Amino acid sequence: MLFSNAEEILRVWPGGTGDRYWAPMADIFHYQAPTEETPWRTPQGNGAPYGRLARLQPDMISSYIFYHYQYQEEKPGDGCKYGIISLHEDLMFFYSEKPGLVEKAPYRGKLSTANTPADWGALMDPHFVKWPDSRPWLDIPLVLHAEIEQGR
Repeated sequence: MLFSNAEEILRVWPGGTGDRYWAPMADIFHYQAPTEETPWRTPQGNGAPYGRLARLQPDMISSYIFYHYQYQEEKPGDGCKYGIISLHEDLMFFYSEKPGLVEKAPYRGKLSTANTPADWGALMDPHFVKWPDSRPWLDIPLVLHAEIEQGR
């Protein structure tokens, strides 16, 4: 099993039947998607992984997903190649790397429109349940990092 000893540093996630240390999350946004024609692995020594958590207002989840789908399909490759937002209930996890590898996507997005709002921060702000310090995103420390050797 992948990360079989990780239970030592993880806590049981509520819900489901029995103890679970992982919860399924839906991909709701990515700056770029893998293709068969393009290598997907991070070049050795490139960015360091980092993650952030955010909570969405329950009545704003569909709006958040709508605008992010529009953004990813109008502007593929606009941010870190490996940047992705996943959702479980109202909890979001954003994965990226610092520095991020930004490169032109090897494909066109599914939308030919240009409706992504320019003031993205102002548009997104009401979607969030703020953390106690009033920030929408909470940086989380890296507690486990594993890499698979090239060629495996």
